Amino acid sequence: MRVPLLDLGGQLKPIREDIRRAIDEVVDSTRYVMGPRVEEFERAIAEYCGVAHAVGVSSGTDALLAALMALDIGAGDIVITTPYSFFASTGVIARLGATPAFVDIDADTYNMSPAALGSWFETHRDDIPRVKAILPIHLYGQCADMDAITAIAREHDKYVVEDAAQAIGATYPSAAGVRRAGSMGTLGCFSFFPSKNLGAIGDGGMVVTSDERLAEKLRRLRNHGMHPKYHHDMIGGNFSLDALQAAVLSVKLPHLESWHAGRRENATFYDAHLKCAGVTTPAIAYERENHIYNQYIISIADGRDDLREALTAAEIGHDVYYPVALHEQPCFQYLGYSRGDFPNSEYAADHTLALPIYAELSEAMLGHVCATIASALNAV
Repeated sequence: MRVPLLDLGGQLKPIREDIRRAIDEVVDSTRYVMGPRVEEFERAIAEYCGVAHAVGVSSGTDALLAALMALDIGAGDIVITTPYSFFASTGVIARLGATPAFVDIDADTYNMSPAALGSWFETHRDDIPRVKAILPIHLYGQCADMDAITAIAREHDKYVVEDAAQAIGATYPSAAGVRRAGSMGTLGCFSFFPSKNLGAIGDGGMVVTSDERLAEKLRRLRNHGMHPKYHHDMIGGNFSLDALQAAVLSVKLPHLESWHAGRRENATFYDAHLKCAGVTTPAIAYERENHIYNQYIISIADGRDDLREALTAAEIGHDVYYPVALHEQPCFQYLGYSRGDFPNSEYAADHTLALPIYAELSEAMLGHVCATIASALNAV
């Protein structure tokens, strides 16, 4: 039985005609970049996330880049993040000439460790004035411990930029009430890459905030810093969201909660049936309902490569998110970190594996995945 890691066809089928109709409307309008469809989608995302403003941009990477630009982050500044994430979260810091400073992830949740963050401020007192922002990643669809992280940020008067690329719709039970990913920091950043729970038919991203000044600055930055037309008080980029992507995403957004629910059901199945020795999953930090499972991750104590071979032979899609922690990437060697500096991140890179989790998986497909894993690990 073939089980792809991701199959967008099943998601597309019941909404295909609605998407085609939305595409035709954009084509007929001849408004292809920005315009009313983008503005409509921005309002919908702002309402969904519980923020005052949403600013559509060209990708999740550009959302992060524009967010840091809006905070005037550049040469001489430090941005604290984790070394266990997709490259973009650290890459944008370096692109602006700022210095990424890493703190380790929590061994159980794989998100930024508040203890490690607090320890950084205790042991790098001379560098604190250079820190401009803290950038936690809501990895795999589960929010980082934002109450603890924002408390540290407030203590030291630092911005918080949430990398919520994998977490749109994830919730966090804060002391002030349940909050959605992206709404708790100074700025929140989303990706609409096709593999995300809310994915475009190309690329796209969004920055959300309740700070009106920053929202207006972001709107200018995404259009070369221009306002009014052909007048530039700042240097921005070409970060505009295409109307076509906004139209497709507007069709998909009303279905997002049901897709989240399907992923949670599949995660529950895996949790119940993957009872193999040496297999663990990232801890559910809050309640399952807070998690959107952009990925379902298992950690293999021994034999990950053998398991990958078995899964490939059984036609089961899988991947490693992420096989090399960022402090060990060649392009970041100038930061001076070494193997052993972030043991939790290194362990995750060496031992984790992503399994199919999309809502359209059948019970038979899920059972095939679990049986294959059990057979492979028992044979090792």
